[in-house]
Amino acid sequence: MRAMRTLRAFTLIELLLVMVILAVLASVAVPIYLGYAEESRRKATIAEIHSLKTAIGAFEIENGRLPEGNEGLDALLYCPSDLANSWHGPYFDHMPIDKWGHEYLYENPANHGLSEFNIISAGKNGQFGDDDDIDIYTK
Repeated sequence: MRAMRTLRAFTLIELLLVMVILAVLASVAVPIYLGYAEESRRKATIAEIHSLKTAIGAFEIENGRLPEGNEGLDALLYCPSDLANSWHGPYFDHMPIDKWGHEYLYENPANHGLSEFNIISAGKNGQFGDDDDIDIYTK
């Protein structure tokens, strides 16, 4: 007669214990990851704003003026009608959007008096004029 083999399996308690351990690890790891992801979006948006600021500086040097408010950042890509002789753009290869998928706001003149112009990201919530906005002065 053959000896019977006993089948070994995980008990319900063991499976529940593993699930609890995984849940605890996830509750610690996910907020840390999301915090890094959000900070990365913020830093990338700041870097992009500074790149746009540099492009506006090149525009101003070549054309003798800043893009006007109604031209906005499009003046970096498309020649304004009055600058056909001096415009040597495009000054940026594409019109960027912030890392949350929103368009940048270009102000000329700036609303705060610190400089002639400002470039603003609405931040995570997509609303201009609140605490999560990012502009050329954000560090």
